[in-house]
Amino acid sequence: MATTETLDHAQEVSYLGAKKGIMSWLVTIDHKRIGVMYLASVLATFALGGILALLVRAELWAPNLVAGDELFSADIYNRLFTLHGLVMVFLFIIPSVPAAFGNFVLPLMIGAKDVAFPRLNLASYYVYVIGTVMALYATIAGGVDTGWTFYTPYSASVSGPVVMMVMAAFVLGFSSIFTGLNFIVTIHKMRAPGMTWQRLPLFLWAIYATSIIQVMATPVLGITLCLLAMERAMGIGIFDPALGGDPVLFQHFFWFYSHPAVYIMILPGMGIMSELVTVHARKTIFGYRAIALSSIAIAVISFLVWGHHMFVSGQSVYAGMIFSFLTFLVAIPSAIKVLNWVATLYGGSIQLNAPMLWAMSFLILFTIGGLTGIFLGTLATDVHLHDTYFVVAHFHYVMVGGTVVAFFGALHHWWPKMFGRMYNEFWANVSAVLFFIGFNVTFFPQFIMGSQGMPRRYYNYLEEFEIFHKISTSGTWLIGLSFIIMVVYLVRSLTSGEKASANPWGAKSLEWATQSPPIEHNFHEIPTVTEGPYDFPKAGGK
Repeated sequence: MATTETLDHAQEVSYLGAKKGIMSWLVTIDHKRIGVMYLASVLATFALGGILALLVRAELWAPNLVAGDELFSADIYNRLFTLHGLVMVFLFIIPSVPAAFGNFVLPLMIGAKDVAFPRLNLASYYVYVIGTVMALYATIAGGVDTGWTFYTPYSASVSGPVVMMVMAAFVLGFSSIFTGLNFIVTIHKMRAPGMTWQRLPLFLWAIYATSIIQVMATPVLGITLCLLAMERAMGIGIFDPALGGDPVLFQHFFWFYSHPAVYIMILPGMGIMSELVTVHARKTIFGYRAIALSSIAIAVISFLVWGHHMFVSGQSVYAGMIFSFLTFLVAIPSAIKVLNWVATLYGGSIQLNAPMLWAMSFLILFTIGGLTGIFLGTLATDVHLHDTYFVVAHFHYVMVGGTVVAFFGALHHWWPKMFGRMYNEFWANVSAVLFFIGFNVTFFPQFIMGSQGMPRRYYNYLEEFEIFHKISTSGTWLIGLSFIIMVVYLVRSLTSGEKASANPWGAKSLEWATQSPPIEHNFHEIPTVTEGPYDFPKAGGK
């Protein structure tokens, strides 16, 4: 992407060293520093969620055939399970890519010096921190065992700090809305001269679509959680049938937000994929316009699909047919993306470095997750598979095999730009491969035992499922090892890693047209864009 920015300037003080002291970070309005703070925070919550997952799987190593054999009581298991879901969904997956990488690279990618509302950006981070503290306090105060969905009537009547946990999710929603609003305005109003919509990086198309969903869908969850809190605090009959309420109404409200939230989680990962496959295959992206418009299509259709979570709730047969059809429909734009990424790789000069290994893992794992979602969107099949481990496996292949894998692909892709250091490529490759193996060992057996009737969320089970649980738990150890290796080589890179050039990957988008790490105000002068972000030479130099 040609710009007026040149790389002939002497290396200047980067945003990391422009100001000193902890207060310079705590009150910063620099989007890059806020992105780094978000990155540190979401990685910490990911570590917590991962430890909880290891504990849950440790309990499931063997069935509790004799009283006292269990690692945890049923009550403690349910609390650990609930907290794992809450931490991973609300504290990590939803904010991870937009808040960390979106904050850092969005202004750089459009040639701007910051986001549209820098102070609102900082406020969104502190709102996120407040929500996180509230959630952890609720855990310390006794824990919640409702599951991350807070399904009524159980959540409306069970003892424990449910209101505090519900209000933590409510507060976290404001952070999501602030970030989405900021990104929409920034993309509309602050693009560099020549940065038309047809030259906008596909990562930003995905972030833009995600932001629309955040702003429009999150208030629905906020209202629903407020109603649940009011019911518990004031005894108003809204969802609890004992008070004249309707628990199915809660499901409608919850999933009207939470299915779009699935795309809040996965769309940014899809945007990352579009960056990784074109840069690390050294080839112009195939079907730019189709990929861009499919992001918007996903955002629109996502609001119409919530009822496929409720096929067994007693809703109308005709409603079930419509939601089943819409489930198939929303798969089309996702399939368009996958086919275009594969077409981009075809004939490319693929570099099997860490970002590309994570990208290829995404392609395989997300495709499995997407195809099994079609099974669950089929009415007759879903009746059998509903609330079994098949759903657990499907969900993790989409959310972890999709969003989390893309997150770590982005971490390796933009790490040199964020911190100015290269990591050890050998160990980065080992970590990526080890994760891929461990993930499939963990979750693929869950498809089998789910299809055979193993219900999810149970802390005990029949002996016939023991072999599957043992294999699944063994896989989590490989995943944990892969992340331990990653922490070691990334931390070492900060002190002893080779210094990164401005553009170590040979990419074309604007964030690589400034030094690594970038200077505090990003560019010496606003760049002028004259070509697209993926205009790589054709194979053979033609």
